[in-house]
Amino acid sequence: MLVVGGAELFFDGLLASATRLGISAFLLTVVLSGLELENLVAGIAADLKGLPGAAAGTFLGGTTFIALAVAGLSAAVAPIRATMPRGVLVGTAASPLPLLGLALDGDVSRLDGALLVAWFTFILAAIAYFGRGVLGGEKPARKRYAFARLVAGLGILTGGGEALGEGIQRTVSHFGLSPTLLGNTAVAAAVEIEEVGRVVVPARHGRGDVSVGNLVGTIPHFIALNAGVIALVRPLHLDAASLHVHLPVAVASTVLFAGLLAWRNGLGRLEGLLLLALYAGYIAVSIVVG
Repeated sequence: MLVVGGAELFFDGLLASATRLGISAFLLTVVLSGLELENLVAGIAADLKGLPGAAAGTFLGGTTFIALAVAGLSAAVAPIRATMPRGVLVGTAASPLPLLGLALDGDVSRLDGALLVAWFTFILAAIAYFGRGVLGGEKPARKRYAFARLVAGLGILTGGGEALGEGIQRTVSHFGLSPTLLGNTAVAAAVEIEEVGRVVVPARHGRGDVSVGNLVGTIPHFIALNAGVIALVRPLHLDAASLHVHLPVAVASTVLFAGLLAWRNGLGRLEGLLLLALYAGYIAVSIVVG
């Protein structure tokens, strides 16, 4: 209930804030949507506790969760219609490539972390630049307290996601899962479950541009910024499962997501079900490997 209510308030405040600032809702969403402090904090905490597999899972499994599960479930509930500029889609698909190259040796050093943060700055600016002309439809009727509604909605979303995530983590912890498996599946999904609300609500209101903005804005935050900051705090060593399963899947799922958006000018229910099926397959493989 908190996630759904917070998403409605956040969406309303987002549109009103974009109107007041004189920019597109898509652009504002791209910049704001990926600032997932709970994901970053969870990754840093796991890394400092000597659980690099779980730490890597917050951004690797988190990226896969966004590109497959969130996009798939949202499209299955409410089809997402939005025509994105080619530069936005290419930038999204390219977001995880530097991490793939830097992590081939199994380690993400502090230098790698700094390079990833620099890459994030560049790629987010590129996505925002190419998407600056993406406009939605109607302007929101209410303009009073626009920023207050946006911040309040974000706060409720975060609180609701944290409460739900804590419940999920407590449940799955009793099954004795490996840290890497836990980080890439349960933890990644638990801390990002509110993203479904952020994507579904705009789609139901006919604002596919805002839905896509949430997705293409979050992916580079996870796979570049969060990965870089965590490595800056403490270098990461990727175990075999992270290196050979979770990293390639995060890259492939991002490319597939961007490709479907380009091909279908959005995501329909059929594409949503396909993405969900692929995510279910990923979970199955993760359990076997873990």
